[in-house]
Amino acid sequence: MMSLSINRAAMRAAAPARQYAIASQSVRFASTKTLKDAVAEVVPAKREQLKKLKADYNDANLGQIKLENLLGGMRGLKVMLWEGSVLDSERGIAFHGKSIPDCEKVLPTAQDIGLSGKEMLPESMLWLLLTGQVPSKEEVKQLSAELASKGKLPSYAEKIIDSFPKTMHPMTQFASAVASLNHDSKFAEAYKQGVRKTEYWQPTLEDSIDLIAKLPAIAARIYHNVFGRGDGVQKIDSNLDLIGNYSQMIGYGDNEGMIDYLRLYIAIHGDHEGGNVSAHTAHLVGSALSDPYLSYSAALLGLAGPLHGLANQEVLGWALDMQKKVGDNASESDIKEFLWTTLKSGRVVPGYGHAVLRMPDPRFSALSRFCDTRPELKNSSIVQLVQKTSKVAPEVLKEHGKTKNPYPNVDAASGCVLYEYGLKEWSYYTVIFGISRALGALPQLVMDRALGLPIERPKSLSMDALEELLKK
Repeated sequence: MMSLSINRAAMRAAAPARQYAIASQSVRFASTKTLKDAVAEVVPAKREQLKKLKADYNDANLGQIKLENLLGGMRGLKVMLWEGSVLDSERGIAFHGKSIPDCEKVLPTAQDIGLSGKEMLPESMLWLLLTGQVPSKEEVKQLSAELASKGKLPSYAEKIIDSFPKTMHPMTQFASAVASLNHDSKFAEAYKQGVRKTEYWQPTLEDSIDLIAKLPAIAARIYHNVFGRGDGVQKIDSNLDLIGNYSQMIGYGDNEGMIDYLRLYIAIHGDHEGGNVSAHTAHLVGSALSDPYLSYSAALLGLAGPLHGLANQEVLGWALDMQKKVGDNASESDIKEFLWTTLKSGRVVPGYGHAVLRMPDPRFSALSRFCDTRPELKNSSIVQLVQKTSKVAPEVLKEHGKTKNPYPNVDAASGCVLYEYGLKEWSYYTVIFGISRALGALPQLVMDRALGLPIERPKSLSMDALEELLKK
């Protein structure tokens, strides 16, 4: 039965004996705690920290709102609580205080849990984002096993996905399939039964883990249906990690480079503070107490927008056009000439600049470092063209003078590597991004519920009302 309706009377009448308790379904190893245990340890301290902030600084001024902020998409306004990551214009992204290079040093890799591969695992990043703590190898292995155990799609979801026309955009299919899993939401059922507000985070966490576990199978089934690639049945191997299984499902199970690239790609794309469209949308819809499936479905629809999730496709198209003009072994002068041709035509150079950063994107640096370690990418003409361009373009953009940040962002590299590995269906790239962004958006939804954050409801004004206000 669909669980969109909410019985408020049942909640108010619920007795303490009916309070919701999650039955643990995780695979557990001796002498390790589960992710739920780790989050449960964090919640009391986070609640106390929020309580103290309110008590000590509730009337403190965080800055003045100007008309340009209201008309400029609220850019830069400090009006949102987001625990998983902080983006600083000069220092880059930090996940609970840890930079990407820090994470690459301390977060467990595939090799650490007995698999082939040297890159940090998305499971490791998920644990860090949820708890603020670096997990042990055993904890990551346990979480990986839990995700595998929950990764199979229910038959109704498979039928829904199979009913979509092949011509429907993969992101439309992805968001619709995610929303359909609301059918089994533990949060929606617990809310209907009258769960205490202080316990909202528990069924939210269980839904979130269940959704993250199932995203690869949803994405793989869409890939097979639309493009005819992959195993067609979304078979899950309990001995593989989340991305090892995803790679098998989409037909790359024997490509070690692609598997490790996807691990890195999904880990570093998982969270990028809360103000971007997809993360903010999950938070906004979740603030109405929509369950994680509905909240993240809405986030995916935001991610599908051309100004958010399609940038690496635009970069790839531009880079391939440049390759046609300058050839496989372009000189720096060839690249400079193409850059100036782009700029003089009134277009921007895609993959350069950032809404917040005023430095090279550390995510680009991580992907660039990966390219330098893989022989097949060092021999790739398109990847090496992108690498050369990243060294030439900043000086051209500085000379041009109209770009606040002339350095490459993550999109300058991400799509080109997928293309080189053979995944050339551009319209699918945002689906991969969608698997990743859940690692940040859903943990924050858990924290929103743990901290009891209210429904988000900013004040809006008409232009007439603004004029009247500003004349005073």
